[in-house]
Amino acid sequence: MKILLVEDDTTTQEYIVKGFLEQGHSIETAGDGQQGLILATSSQFDLLILDRMLPGLDGLKLLAALRATGDQTPVLILSALSHVDERVKGLRAGGDDYMTKPFAFSELLVRAEKLMQRGLSQPANTDLKVGPLRMELLTRSVTLDDEELLLQPKEFLLLKYLMEHANQVVSRTLLFEAVWDYHFDPRTNVIDVHIAKLRRKFEDLGHGDLIETIRGAGYRLRKGY
Repeated sequence: MKILLVEDDTTTQEYIVKGFLEQGHSIETAGDGQQGLILATSSQFDLLILDRMLPGLDGLKLLAALRATGDQTPVLILSALSHVDERVKGLRAGGDDYMTKPFAFSELLVRAEKLMQRGLSQPANTDLKVGPLRMELLTRSVTLDDEELLLQPKEFLLLKYLMEHANQVVSRTLLFEAVWDYHFDPRTNVIDVHIAKLRRKFEDLGHGDLIETIRGAGYRLRKGY
């Protein structure tokens, strides 16, 4: 996706930019409403992530001006204003979705992707299968080549997330949020330790190369078996 982020808080802006870049998306930024409107109307974007309270031009006024030009780019409003009346105002002004701060990047990513994939729905899976790996979510059992793997709770969650995103590079940001519920990188090697434990268990069954380390990007569970 090509995304425009209009957000005046530097910390929030950097956090969102880092997360989307790690997922391979292109993202441009503006720190105030006027600059955001100029960028939004001078280039084509797949998604606009818009803060409500902006210097220069309020987020809803920016949105109204954008819609007045006939631009129907999906807009996700991001705001500290969480009251239902404020959410209704944002949606009535032309917003396609509304998220309140604080937020988890993993949820923001899913909502952004959903805005691009409207009308597509998939049934919930109770089993996951990637090559020789099989995970039964209801019984929480995992087998590799039909041999049962005994996993600790965090190992199970880590492998589940990798299997749900097989053949995709999964960043540390997403793993920390999905498995450890950290909405920031605590700068520890906890992920590396758990990946190493999973690899050792895979190696015992002859599949030590199932998980790839993508230097500077994250990890990938290989699907091509």
